[in-house]
Amino acid sequence: MLSQNSIVSPLLGIFNDSFPPVMDGVSVATKNYAYWLQKKTGHACVITPRCPESTDNESYPIYRYSSFPIPFRKPYRYGIPYVDRGFINRMYQLPFKLVHAHCPFSSGTVAMKIAQRQGILIVATFHSKYRSDFERIIPNKFVVDLIIKNIMKFYEMADEVWIPQAEVEETIREYGFKGHVEVVDNGSDLYVDETKPVLRQQARRDLGISQDENVFIFVGQHIWEKNTAFLIKTLENLGDFPFKMFFIGTGYAAKEMKMMVNNRHLSDKVTFVGQVVDRQLLTQYYAASDLFLFPSMYDNAPLVVREAAALQTPSLLLKNSTSSGIIRDGFNGYLSYDLPEYFATSIKNIVRRKKRMQEVGYIASRTIVRPWNDIIDEVIDRYSNIISRKNHLCIKFNANSISCLFNHG
Repeated sequence: MLSQNSIVSPLLGIFNDSFPPVMDGVSVATKNYAYWLQKKTGHACVITPRCPESTDNESYPIYRYSSFPIPFRKPYRYGIPYVDRGFINRMYQLPFKLVHAHCPFSSGTVAMKIAQRQGILIVATFHSKYRSDFERIIPNKFVVDLIIKNIMKFYEMADEVWIPQAEVEETIREYGFKGHVEVVDNGSDLYVDETKPVLRQQARRDLGISQDENVFIFVGQHIWEKNTAFLIKTLENLGDFPFKMFFIGTGYAAKEMKMMVNNRHLSDKVTFVGQVVDRQLLTQYYAASDLFLFPSMYDNAPLVVREAAALQTPSLLLKNSTSSGIIRDGFNGYLSYDLPEYFATSIKNIVRRKKRMQEVGYIASRTIVRPWNDIIDEVIDRYSNIISRKNHLCIKFNANSISCLFNHG
């Protein structure tokens, strides 16, 4: 296993195009990879685009490169690393043990170039449904197909490709990837031992929410791809059913979502909280909620479903969504058909059986969630195994080539 003793100076590089203060599931996953790898090995670093709001006071080094805002996708940045010669020269001089790309774009290209120049291994995790992103902004199918083909070339060049949930394999195969994939779960940094009633009571007291209210929550980018319009229509279909709904996050559709809520006379029931960077505050919102509503067909393996489960808050998802692969309906979560009226009916039926809803939330916390501490132990083992395989190949084909060898712990 890789350990603090075995990694003397070479770095484990974690690459992604988003990183806090830009918040999304992959950004949070990237941060946890870096934090736990640093804690367990002492030699992790992050490579990501520069962000004006960043403070970067983490326990591991963060190397940022030039970028500019992506139009209509605030707060995301388009990285342009190769105009930043100082950054590139620094990257080529740093000794890396292994690089792990969580994105195939600007940060991924840097990771690939480093791997090629230094003769080291690259792991690439396939997180997102990239086709949906490009189809929204590019009306030409031929161009979108070409972009997806180039993205798949990136993954084909990686030494190992990981996916965060078994069901994600269907997406990457649909995109044309033919190589082997490994399932490596994402974890959750929101993890508590208290029972749901205790968590719920304290969180509601802290947030000023009545103990007898039906409270629902959505956490994620405020973009149409996540079916946010569907969710607002669902809330309208609840009619006189009493509830309080929290939308947490930000995105290009936030303003129109608020208008949609106002036009449907839901403003007294719906609160747009905005982006919550404070993880303790986010924990309170999850804990205070009865049900996590996530009707997205866009997401592959949403971290937010695991986060909700960590706080014993069950999720309601859509049948046949990639996200729903970890849910057994009525056991560790709930599934509904893809119509607002059905989704609304499901909400009412679930909430009316409060005791069972709490039981489902508890089971979710035991079947869906793994703490990052455990996940990173598995990650380190996997890193070690692929490095060992590389060693054996190097020794087999060139026993005298010291440059092929990696230090073993």
